Amino acid sequence: MTPELLKELLRQGESLDVEFKGEERRPLSDDELVETVVCLANRSSTKPAWLLVGVEDDGRVTGARPRHESGRTDPQRIAALIANRTRPSLSVQVSLIPWKGKEILAIEVPPSHTPVATTGGKYLRRVVGGDGKPACFPMFFHEMQSLQADRGILDYSALPVPQARWEDLDPLEFERFRRSIRERGGDSSLLKLDNIELAKALGAVEANGQVRTIRVLGLLLFGKEEALRRLLPTHEVAFQVLKGQKVEVNDFFHWPLLRVLEECERRFTARNREEEVLVGLFRIGVPDYPPAAFREGLANALVHRDYTQLGAVHVQWHIDRIEITNPGGFPEGVRLDNLLVTPPRPRNPLLADAFKRAGIVERTARGIDTIFYEQLRNGRPAPSYERSTESTVVLVLPGGEANLEFVRLLVEESRAGRELRLDDLLILNALWQDRRLTTDEAMRLTQKPEPEVRAVLNRLVEFGLVEARGERKGRTWHLSAATYRRLGRPAAYVRQRGFEPLQQEQMVMQYVAKHGRITRSEAAELCQLGPFQATRLLSRLVQSGLLVRLGTKRGTYYERKR
Repeated sequence: MTPELLKELLRQGESLDVEFKGEERRPLSDDELVETVVCLANRSSTKPAWLLVGVEDDGRVTGARPRHESGRTDPQRIAALIANRTRPSLSVQVSLIPWKGKEILAIEVPPSHTPVATTGGKYLRRVVGGDGKPACFPMFFHEMQSLQADRGILDYSALPVPQARWEDLDPLEFERFRRSIRERGGDSSLLKLDNIELAKALGAVEANGQVRTIRVLGLLLFGKEEALRRLLPTHEVAFQVLKGQKVEVNDFFHWPLLRVLEECERRFTARNREEEVLVGLFRIGVPDYPPAAFREGLANALVHRDYTQLGAVHVQWHIDRIEITNPGGFPEGVRLDNLLVTPPRPRNPLLADAFKRAGIVERTARGIDTIFYEQLRNGRPAPSYERSTESTVVLVLPGGEANLEFVRLLVEESRAGRELRLDDLLILNALWQDRRLTTDEAMRLTQKPEPEVRAVLNRLVEFGLVEARGERKGRTWHLSAATYRRLGRPAAYVRQRGFEPLQQEQMVMQYVAKHGRITRSEAAELCQLGPFQATRLLSRLVQSGLLVRLGTKRGTYYERKR
């Protein structure tokens, strides 16, 4: 803990990662201290959490009271207390930080890979309560399983279901699995196996001559509807068609996964319209929603959902978008800012492997790339996971009118031997939407480091699709004149390049009118330019008689000419 970090934590206030415990009214007991540490250790996060004792809920620093007979607080004794009274033992970092004449006891709590309890057997977890504020609640057994699955140390789909029998599995679903292998190019070595051997090869059952145990995977893939309702009530899939506040279709299924996937795909195909774009002598179909993106999105929701939680996987077809929602947040290590680059982390590895062997999802486990690539390749806005929460993943596939000229451009580039990759499409789509990008913005967009992003941008420049403007940190990127012409918007390039100098000059003059003067660094920040570009801009205004330069060297500034 540093004073700078403490200041930032106080400024941000309480969150899932930060808990304030004030001692203004009464001292915090050892039991309360240990229970709060346990609560923070059991939250769904890979980052350390902080317990700040001596800070009230409203952020006021009232100071931590001495915790020992000597009249002072010993951080090492507190760390030992927490280690001795938690199971498994937690190793925390404890600091006593002076703050404006008072002391704050700061405890850094590392995330635990397994559920943590007090030595009295009390499990607590950190979640957002009904009032929208973070709080500690009792942690139940299924939540412990969910936490372990999130962190990759428990595969829920591999757990045995003691009440399940071989008779609870439907022979027709085994044939459906084989048909999926044949039609989707799955693992053909499974085709020659009988039902028991097939289930054993997938890990759906435990068998040695005869079936001893049915696993959750067996029910999910081959279970009869009645058995699924009875033995796995958390499994449910909803297909809904919504027009504003009106619900046109609202069907719920408790079927095995391949059957429900086929049903949703059938309904999707029946509603998915397609228009055509002519490229030379060829007609290219452009659907409302790319089938590959929908299939991967739905399969991901079924594979990665948390089957310990009640709640359905929802497929909601709106007028302008499709939303696919599943219970359970992203697995540990997966975040919005690394979604495109993080290694695959399935919550249910055995189920994920079965879907790959059936040919349903990418064997490379990069289905997210497919969703983004197919959406962009068909002239649509990029998919979005922005509405996801810690307990739910939400995929939004935007619909609406497709950019057919963009589709034509991509097809022409492909036929010219310039196959555009996902990073290329992300940048081109963003430039079409926002007109310009900085290198930092392109890094955030592609989630790649600067050298890789610059390589992508330079390749697009070589293809004649993008132009660069400015120098160093002030460099920006925009579509080239030829690209705007191919997209049917030649005037957009003129507006993008021709109006900028005039707009920049007007911005500088407005700044001077308000503040009386401007420096080169202020002009660079105002107009998002590099230092040399800002100097040239100010020099033009001096030459035109609008500004006058005053001062020397670092003290140089510019005022309106009198």
